[in-house]
Parts: sequence; structure tokens; C-alpha cells
Amino acid sequence: MTSLADITPPIALGALDGRYRKAVAPLVDHLSEAALNRARVHVEIEWLIHLTDRRVVPGVRQLTETEIARLRAIVAEFGAEDIAELAEIERETVHDVKAVEYYLKRRMPAILGEDSAQLSELVHFCCTSEDVNNLCYALMVKGAVETVWLPAAEDLLDQLTAMANDLAEVPLLSRTHGQAATPSTMGKEIAVLTHRLRRQVRRIAGAEYLGKLNGATGTYGAHVAAVPGADWPAISQTFVTDRLGLTWNPLTTQIESHDWQAELYADVARFNRILHNLCTDMWTYISLGYFAQVRGQGTVGSSTMPHKVNPIRFENAEANLEVSSALFDVLGGTLVQSRMQRDLTDSSMQRNIGTAFGHSLLALDNVQRGLAGLDAVPEAMAADLDANWEVLGEPIQSAMRALGAQGVSGMENPYERLKELTRGRRITGDDLREFVRGLGLPAEVEARMLDLTPQTYVGLAPDLVRRHL
Repeated sequence: MTSLADITPPIALGALDGRYRKAVAPLVDHLSEAALNRARVHVEIEWLIHLTDRRVVPGVRQLTETEIARLRAIVAEFGAEDIAELAEIERETVHDVKAVEYYLKRRMPAILGEDSAQLSELVHFCCTSEDVNNLCYALMVKGAVETVWLPAAEDLLDQLTAMANDLAEVPLLSRTHGQAATPSTMGKEIAVLTHRLRRQVRRIAGAEYLGKLNGATGTYGAHVAAVPGADWPAISQTFVTDRLGLTWNPLTTQIESHDWQAELYADVARFNRILHNLCTDMWTYISLGYFAQVRGQGTVGSSTMPHKVNPIRFENAEANLEVSSALFDVLGGTLVQSRMQRDLTDSSMQRNIGTAFGHSLLALDNVQRGLAGLDAVPEAMAADLDANWEVLGEPIQSAMRALGAQGVSGMENPYERLKELTRGRRITGDDLREFVRGLGLPAEVEARMLDLTPQTYVGLAPDLVRRHL
């Protein structure tokens, strides 16, 4: 039997790089191994520029504008040949960051001319690998969140907001504990989930991305030994904040502590779980007939039952949200721990960041596509409401309580009287109206209760949608 592992081009082991590649491809620019190496090249070059701009090392000249432009072009033009070259160097070094250093030093003579030998010594100067890697991951995750994940989340929120407003006045039977309950509107129920999701998006949009550059154990030991007269904390801070646009972490071991990552991943996982809640609710509404899956459906729902259109987009999203949340949980739990001043568990763990975001992004895509294929069926919602007049027991007994509190006679035991009428059995509109007429309510209250129907008993639901979305 032919081994599939030997087929060229290589077959993807995971679904994200295989079946679902198109949906998650934008993350490759930020969270792939190649993106990590490109980010390393970027950080190393900017550190060289920073050191020479500030004349940190006595006697070392500043770079010219042309030299700086040519150095930065290495990052801008980083592609397949560079990836292959780095892989070749790493096979010799068996160290990924050292491979980047050697890769850059190969290019120094052509860019820096006769001074290249001296200036090349400032490539990776006083840096431990984690000085570079922590900054790379902060830049990569920041880029992925701000340019890929957040726009996708915002697009979904826009879609849900429009849907909530469109359905703000369409009444539906609520089901607390799976049983008929006080009616709401479909728009208001969608608005609740939209509001919850938007709150998480605001937290994620406000995330801090921390970085450090302070040496092998966070003491600037090599820095002070090499150039004792420099203000190394200030040099580090301006590099991290002004040149890279990150938040400086002034106090670390060899590694940046990764707390910001744990905080961010907890927020994204929480967003995932709220979105999972939306998926299960939409799935249930579809099963109840409240939505028809009719638009853009050229798909096969069942291989044997031609009438079926399965809610596959929501089911697919559920599965991917569960995988994503589980990965974010383990990332957040592991990354905040490190033995003494350094261990390498975080190095392996962080290589799963792209997978965690990938499954979340795939879920966002599926939910949007699922929602786009739905048409509301108000008639189905109305039929359920009309079959459950007992839900009006709540407003009637509440009105009786208010009257009793005002001293109106004959309003005793309102809850118990409505319980006797409604619990454990269905009643009709006629049954309820007959009951109301026998309560002895003031004329105005009686008229208001007689006019009430399950379809109109939605309180302020439509106003809540328009006010808070």
C-alpha cells in the first residue's frame, strides 16, 4: 500500500491546513512558522537599527537611510527562498533563532559594505533567544487579532445586529427550562447574545501586548558588562514601545511572563463559548421551525432523505469553538508557569496559538454563512404562542397583586388561583377570557387583560433591542 506521507506535495495532517485552508489562510501571515521566522528577522533588524540610531555602543556609526531601507526590505521581501534558506541553516545550528542571526549576517556585506564585519556584531547583540521570540509572538498575535480575527468578529456582530433589529417585533414563545414561558421576540433574544459577544470583543480589542528585552535572566547582565555606561532599561523600553508598538514589561526572568497572553486567550475562549450558545439556540430554533434554511442552499442535507437541510454551519461552528476554547484554556494555563528562570514548555505550547485562533476563525465563518441562509418563519412562532395561552397567567396574577396592594377587594391569592387554572394543562383564549371576566377586576384593568394575547405579551422587548444595540 502506498504511504500517503510520501505523496508530493505533502498532504496536510490537520483540517485547518487541509479541508478548511481557505477560511483560515489569512492567519498564515501572522501565526505560522514562516511568520515567526519573518518576525524574528524583523525584530533583529529593528534592534540593530535601534542600537545604531541611539549610538549605544561607543565608536559605532549610525546607519544611513539607504542601509536602513535595504535592511527593512529583507523583511518586506521575505518569501519561499528565505524560508528554505533558514531551514537549511537550522539543520546545521539545530537552533531556530541562531539560524536567523546567521541568515542576517550573510546579508550584511552587501548592505553595509566595508563596515559590515563590525556592524554585524550588533546583530542579536546581548540578546537571549527569548528576547527575540517574546517580541515576535506579541507582534504576531497582535497582528492576527487586529487584522484578521477582530474584523471577522465585527462582521458577525454587524450581521447579528441587523438581524436583531429586523426581528425586534416578531414574538416568540420563550422556553425557560425547556417549557413554555413568558413570550419575548426573536430580535430581543438575538440581541442578548449580540450584546454579550460585543462586550467580549471590546475586551479583546483593548488587549495589551507585552514585550521585554533584558537578557538571559532579565538582569541586563551581558548588556552592562559590554557597555556599562548605557541606560539599558531606557534603551529596552524605547525599543519595545516606540519602535515595536508594544507595552514594555520591565521585570521578568529569561522569559516574558506571558500573563497578557493568558488574559487575551481567556477572553477569546469566553467569546467562543457565548458564540457556541448562539449556535445551539439557532439550531434549536431551526428544529422548532422558527427559521427555514432556504437561501443559497444548493447543498445535500442527507445522503438518503431528500427533504432534509441540516443546520451544518452551526454544528460545524460548535465543534470548532469547542476545539478552539480547549486550546486557549491549555495555552492560558500553561504559559503563565515557568520553572525557575526558564523552561521550554512555552516554546512548544506557543506553536499552537495559530491552531487555536484558526478554529475560532473557522467557526466565525461558519456562523456567518449559517445565518445568511436563514429566513424567519413568524407563522411558526405565532402557532406556538397560540397553543400556549397559559403563559398569560403571569401578567394576570401580577395585575391582581398590584390591585391587592392598592386595597382593591377580591384580589386574594392571585398566584394560587392562576396556578389552579393553568398548571399541567392547556387552556384556550376563551378559557382565559372567561376566567378574567369572573375576577371582578376594575373595568380598565379587565379590558387590558382581555386584550392581551400571547403574541402581544412581549413587554419592552422591541424597545430593548433598539435602545441597546
